[in-house]
Amino acid sequence: MELQQMRYVVAVAEARSFTRAAERCHVVQSALSHQVKALETELGVRLFARTSRRVDVTAAGEAFVEAARQSLAAADRAVADAAEASGRIRGTLTVGVIPTVTAIDIPAALSAFRRAHPSVQMRLRGGGSHEFIAAIASGDMDVAVLGLPDSMTPAGVATRVLARERLVAVVSTGHRLAERRRVRLEDLADERFVDFPAGTPGRIPSDLAFREAGIPREVAFEAMSLDLILDLVRHDLVIALLSPEVVPERAGLRTISVIGGPTRIEYLAWSDFNPTPATRAFLDTLEPAPPSANAPKTAREGAFVEG
Repeated sequence: MELQQMRYVVAVAEARSFTRAAERCHVVQSALSHQVKALETELGVRLFARTSRRVDVTAAGEAFVEAARQSLAAADRAVADAAEASGRIRGTLTVGVIPTVTAIDIPAALSAFRRAHPSVQMRLRGGGSHEFIAAIASGDMDVAVLGLPDSMTPAGVATRVLARERLVAVVSTGHRLAERRRVRLEDLADERFVDFPAGTPGRIPSDLAFREAGIPREVAFEAMSLDLILDLVRHDLVIALLSPEVVPERAGLRTISVIGGPTRIEYLAWSDFNPTPATRAFLDTLEPAPPSANAPKTAREGAFVEG
C-alpha cells in the first residue's frame, strides 16, 4: 500500500466524486480510479459504492479513511520534522481568519512568511471563532485569529491576547445621531440593527451589553459579510456596532462612541500540543499591526474584532 493511494482514497471520500478528486490531486481520472481499485483489490474490501452519477463511502471505506488521514498526517509531520532538523521549514500551515481582523495585517504576514519559508503550503480559511477553536483542537487548523466577548475565554487552545476594544455605533451620515460624538446604550433602544448571526462570538458582546443594561434591541438583519453590513448601514436601513478599525473613511458612514457599550478581545490561537514546525515558525514571526491613528481614542482600548 502506498501513501499516494491513501491520498487518492481520502480525496475521493471528501469530494464524493472521482472526477473532482482527480482534479484536486492533479492526475487524470483513469489513473486515480486504477489506483483506488488496485487498493480495494489488495485489501479485499470495497471502499466506495459507485455508479455513473453517485459515489458513496462504504462502512469499510469510512474506517479506512479515518485511519488514512491519521497516517498521512503522521507522514507529513515526519517530513516536516526532518526538514526542520536540517534548518528548513516544510509542511502545511492552515490559518483561520474571522471577517473583521484589525490587530494583524494578515496578507502582509502571510507574504512575509512565504518569503521566509517558501516550501510551506499555506491555506487560508474564513469563518467564526467557535468553528476555529474546534478545528484547532481537532488538528484540522494550525493558527487562527479569534474575536470573543471579554466575558468568554477560549478553552482547549493556546492563546495570545492581541488587543482589546470597545465597539462603536456605526450610522449613516443622514441618521438622526450622525452629528453626535458619543451616545449611551439607552439612546439606541429604538434603533433597528444589523449584526452577525445570533449565537456567534461577533454578536454576543452586543447582545450581552443590552441584556445586562435591561434594554431591548431589535436586530432586523443578520449577515457575516462586513461589506453587506456596512452597505445596509450606509443606506440608512439599520445601524451597527462594530470595531472602529473596520469602518472605512468614506462618505456615507459615521462612527459614534458608545458609553457602556460592548467590548471584546481579539486573540491569536493555536494548539500547544506538539505544534508543527510551520506553526512554530509562523508564531515566531507574527506581529500585531500598529493601531490606526484615525481610530477614535475614546472607543479604543487596543484593537480587535469579530469571529
